Amino acid sequence: MTRILGPTLALGLAAPGAFAQSMDLTRAGEQDGFIGDAELFTGTAYIEPVFPANEPFAVNAGKVTFLPGARSAWHTHPAGQMLIVTEGTGWVQERGQEREVMQAGDVVWCPPDVEHWHGATDSTAVTHIAVQQFADGENVVWGEHVTDAEYGAE
Repeated sequence: MTRILGPTLALGLAAPGAFAQSMDLTRAGEQDGFIGDAELFTGTAYIEPVFPANEPFAVNAGKVTFLPGARSAWHTHPAGQMLIVTEGTGWVQERGQEREVMQAGDVVWCPPDVEHWHGATDSTAVTHIAVQQFADGENVVWGEHVTDAEYGAE
């Protein structure tokens, strides 16, 4: 009995790895980008999916490039959002707070349900990776457009 238990136990411990899914490599340029919907963005925002949410990893990400003057509408994220600025200089603003400059190398954390917008400055483009988690099947709740007066406010 002891001779059978040892090999059986070893096989049982190794078995979970044998049933694991294999890794998935998505090559640069394999996912098509698109221009952001005019209902959600002012100006030109080019969105490239980075990765979708895959169970149990309920997070997705997109690379967003805003041309000068472009910005998102006001919005919130039920589980928050992380912005990793990779190129250029842009602006980010929480409703009721001062507009902040964000530039390459900066990381912005937007807590759950905090209304905000982000985008390019009036004269420079900005690119960031936006990472957001899903909560109850939602990762963003869109609001109204940022007005030109709100965008240009110092």
